[in-house]
Amino acid sequence: MSWRQQAEQVQTQAHVFYLAFKHPRMPWYGRLVAACTAGYLLSPIQLIPSFIPVIGFLDDLLVLFLGAKLLQRITPPDVLRECLQHAEDAKERRKDENRSAAAMVAAIVVALLWLLLAFTANGLMAAYIRHYRLP
Repeated sequence: MSWRQQAEQVQTQAHVFYLAFKHPRMPWYGRLVAACTAGYLLSPIQLIPSFIPVIGFLDDLLVLFLGAKLLQRITPPDVLRECLQHAEDAKERRKDENRSAAAMVAAIVVALLWLLLAFTANGLMAAYIRHYRLP
């Protein structure tokens, strides 16, 4: 599995846990685990500061891994399946939006290049006519 695929998988898993956190059938202790995990990762006060080269990120990774595994165990399976389906649907919508946005950007770039070339050609023709104008 490539790095990009692993990053997409982590992003999808994070979205699943976010949706599970907001789900009405999620138990209170599951929400507490999710909030504590996210709070530790986003907190400026940590056991091992993140600016320490390798060890600083390893504790964050460990907390994230343990929080995700614990949350996966205590979340009801039907809630987890439902949230996974919603996360996959959102991922597909994002891909479609990215494709349409890329198509729009490409169309604008082509139009701007055409305008630039048209004005450049017009200026060159005007300079040619002024330079070789018959008396």
